[in-house]
Amino acid sequence: MNDTNLDGYRRWAAEPLTVPPRFSIVIPAYNESFRIVPTIGAIATHVSTLGEPWELIVADDGSTDDTVELVEDLQLANCQVLVAEKNGGKGSAVRRGIFASRGDIVLFADADQSTPIEHFGDLLAEIEAGHDVVVGSRAADGADVANKSKVRDLFSWGLKTVQRVAFAIPVSDTQCGFKMFTADAADLLFKRQVVDEFSFDLEILWLAQRFDLSVAEVPVSWIDAPGSTVDAVQVAREFVRDMIAIRRNARRGVYETDNHQRPTPEDPPTALLDQAA
Repeated sequence: MNDTNLDGYRRWAAEPLTVPPRFSIVIPAYNESFRIVPTIGAIATHVSTLGEPWELIVADDGSTDDTVELVEDLQLANCQVLVAEKNGGKGSAVRRGIFASRGDIVLFADADQSTPIEHFGDLLAEIEAGHDVVVGSRAADGADVANKSKVRDLFSWGLKTVQRVAFAIPVSDTQCGFKMFTADAADLLFKRQVVDEFSFDLEILWLAQRFDLSVAEVPVSWIDAPGSTVDAVQVAREFVRDMIAIRRNARRGVYETDNHQRPTPEDPPTALLDQAA
């Protein structure tokens, strides 16, 4: 890091913003104590070089380790930690982060940094070109995937096959944890969201298609990071269950109105609708 970049990071870390942020970055986190600090360091170092005001939001998902304490101990002026009393699912954590964001452009990025933050500019270019949603993709031409296990490969192939048949979403990788939204698109989609588990990405992209939003897919580099807290078999079961629920919800008109509201600063997030069983 050169001196100019270091100065930008130091200002971001020490001086609260005096203007609204242009960028908001949301990190959903569940028991990420061993990597949350280096992840924050990597993100903050890179984004602070872009010359734009930005904020970081760590959306805890009921961690039972010291993830929250580690982030709070950093005392970063423009980093907010959202504490959850219990585990609500990754989709719930991302939604809470989106609702707390103030930026014109919102990125959510997985805590394991499987997709490096250096791809931020690639997604931003597509937003600035007029797209509402931009998806980091491990399946698009030009993507670079490393260390992906055979179990993940089989899992991904099965999900892609089913979602292509059942939902016809024109995105080759719905599940990569690196997605960018305009603030208006994020507000629309996450207010209608119902699914709170890992398949929330599929629901959000299906809703984007339903509401005729412009979606772009950008190839990214991705590495299967060690230490994942995800149980692939459990996630597969939940994914199938949620695909059925999304179809059922659509038939029942669940997505015709908001299912959540963005809280006021003094109010906690309020769900207007429980996730369908």
